[in-house]
Amino acid sequence: MTAMLFLFIATMALLGAPIFVVILALSMLGFYLAEVPLEVITIEIYRISDTPLLLALPLFTLAGYILAESKTSTRLVNMTQALLGWMPGGLSIIAFITCALFTAFTGASGVTIVAIGALLYPALKQVGYGDRFSLGLVTTSGSLGLLLAPSLPLILYGIIAQQMGVGEPFTIQQLFIAGILPALLMIVLLSAWSLWVNRNQPIEMQAFSGQELKRALWEAKWELPLPLLVIGGIYGGVFAVSETAAVIALYVLIIEVFVYREISLGKLPEIFAKSMSMVGGIILILGVSLAFTNVLVDAQIPSRAFELIQEHIESRWTFLVLLNIFLLLLGAILDIFSAIVIMIPIILPVAAAYGIHPVHLGIIFLANMQIGYFTPPVGMNLFIASYRFAKPVTELYMAALPFMFVLILALILITYVPWLSLGLL
Repeated sequence: MTAMLFLFIATMALLGAPIFVVILALSMLGFYLAEVPLEVITIEIYRISDTPLLLALPLFTLAGYILAESKTSTRLVNMTQALLGWMPGGLSIIAFITCALFTAFTGASGVTIVAIGALLYPALKQVGYGDRFSLGLVTTSGSLGLLLAPSLPLILYGIIAQQMGVGEPFTIQQLFIAGILPALLMIVLLSAWSLWVNRNQPIEMQAFSGQELKRALWEAKWELPLPLLVIGGIYGGVFAVSETAAVIALYVLIIEVFVYREISLGKLPEIFAKSMSMVGGIILILGVSLAFTNVLVDAQIPSRAFELIQEHIESRWTFLVLLNIFLLLLGAILDIFSAIVIMIPIILPVAAAYGIHPVHLGIIFLANMQIGYFTPPVGMNLFIASYRFAKPVTELYMAALPFMFVLILALILITYVPWLSLGLL
């Protein structure tokens, strides 16, 4: 009977059943076999809904969707180009910085490729960058801001890790701070590689113009306070994370609807519906995954996994190598939110047993997921870029590979130099 139920659930998963349905079915089966009342599942769902930090998810998501529907991406590109366009390789550096900032607010949903990539791809080609380089840049930069606040995956990881209570305690603010240096490292390495690989290319540089910079800053004057609100609110400890999310959501709503008037009042219900549908899916997966976590803990799966791994792997450094390989493969086949809620309950206790700080693990995990977005053959950003720029996906594979190798080098440094994640805490 049990084998038949497992087979039925596996068939559901293979046929494309929603991920929360599969997790919920596994949770119900696990509690049933352990003779635990199924009411425990509803208790877990209520427990997550009672988490104050959970308020930040819908508010940051709403702000990101509003920004994505406006012309913020155009103003952001114009501003950074006026500021850095005079530098050698300035436009490529502009692309990395702009994409990272935009993704931090909008999430890794492909919006960055569609919104900013559409502006940068022709601009890169126009100034002399090769077609393959330009394609690879906009494809890989679409997930570059995952480690920067107020990234939704960072918040989601923090919620799950805090609910588990495994390893050293930490705050979401510390998790946000931990992502700063690793994100900067990625941007610096990508920029350095871009300068090197294009050193013999006749790249046109934009002459610096104080008047142009002044005009671009004036156009983006209402977006400029957004990073300051995040830095002052979250990093400065002025607001709690949920309070910062409320301030940013209200501010973005006011400037885009009533100041810029780029979004009509009639369009707001559609934006609210889209953003909250996404949040509802995340929260539903999160609730049932916490119930599934209890099943794993009751069955001693994490402790048994650690014992099994420890029989063959004594060094935590070797464990981290295998973890990175596993996560890179996972990131290429599973979306980031599902990967977080399914794997963190299993990986975190094992990593903690090896003495890995939960904050460091979170940065390693998300850095891997970031690369997974454009890892062949099924990285999501590859297909989004293929559709957006009307290019064969095999061409995107070749274009993304050099950038992937650079980010893997950054991943190795992030993994084996914990100070990069923990030094500012």
